Amino acid sequence: MTISTEGNLSTSGVSSLETSASHDDAAVTSPSLLRPLPLNRPLLLVGHGSRDADGRQSLLDFAAAYQELDVSRSVIPCFLELTEPSIQQSLDWCVEQGYTDLSVLPVLLFAARHNKFDVTNELDRARRRHPHLNFHYGRHFGITPGILELWRSRLEQLDQPDQNPKAISRADTVLLFVGRGSSDPDANGDVAKLARIVWEGSGYQTVETCFIGITHPRLEEGFRRARLYQPKRIIVLPYFLFTGLLVKKIFDLTAQQQEQHPDISMVCLPEMGLHPQLFAVLREREIETQLGQVQMNCEMCKFRLAAIAPNGVDEPSHQHPHDHDHGHGHSHDYGHGHGHSHPDVDPYADPKQYHQRIWQAP
Repeated sequence: MTISTEGNLSTSGVSSLETSASHDDAAVTSPSLLRPLPLNRPLLLVGHGSRDADGRQSLLDFAAAYQELDVSRSVIPCFLELTEPSIQQSLDWCVEQGYTDLSVLPVLLFAARHNKFDVTNELDRARRRHPHLNFHYGRHFGITPGILELWRSRLEQLDQPDQNPKAISRADTVLLFVGRGSSDPDANGDVAKLARIVWEGSGYQTVETCFIGITHPRLEEGFRRARLYQPKRIIVLPYFLFTGLLVKKIFDLTAQQQEQHPDISMVCLPEMGLHPQLFAVLREREIETQLGQVQMNCEMCKFRLAAIAPNGVDEPSHQHPHDHDHGHGHSHDYGHGHGHSHPDVDPYADPKQYHQRIWQAP
């Protein structure tokens, strides 16, 4: 399995890193190195979805590779939005196969709206259409040692002479951590936390956190902040599972920055892709669903805060016991969990408007 970077960057002077799963980390290369599954329960993998053909195929390839590691049960890929098969289409197929008991895992990095709200809404719809179906909804990837090790390994490769011919030290390097960006402050906070953990003990001059959409600061501002430290090198880390329009945009913007600031060496890491560490984390998440050990921290979830606020006002409250977990037994239907898509006009472009609406829940 090969993880490739975006193409056409060599002509712009932006360095990129190519890694292979076997070289990058041999933690998981065969079924014997994965923890055994307690049950042979079919698994529904829910990806976000992308209008980009490469992005869509990446999820399908990821599901196929994960299936190959253990053929004792079916792995069924689907998408929340933007492409097919949809969640409903894949669940209809599961019914045709006679499945009644399913594990469901969101192939998502953080617990934002899609994980807490949209996927569970779709499962509620499916339960109404197929009352006999039983879902065991698991956790997103989250902040976990396996993913931290993935990025530390990638960064170590950038210290090698072939990737760092000018021998620029980490002390002269700024790490620019780029998240997707979410309308959920809880998820945005996790991006900042993870960036900090990656930086701790790394020796890099500093880390700047930015986003490619929705929230702020955006990538352009991230580059501006990174340059304030007068680094000799900026390493851009796109915190994405798969390629797609946004990852390609990150590479394009990095190429533009390199042209505008040729005195700074700029390196753009690839997305995570079909990496063995991801398969290992996914296996743990699948086992959690089978053992009934799924736990999520909902303390700062804005959907929870909206639900418990008096008179429907979106204000934090500390008088309600934390006795629920997202995705289990939801019966609500907010009316726009199916067939939704992101608007072409960015409703969060103005930082002032962003701050006014970010803690609001639908």
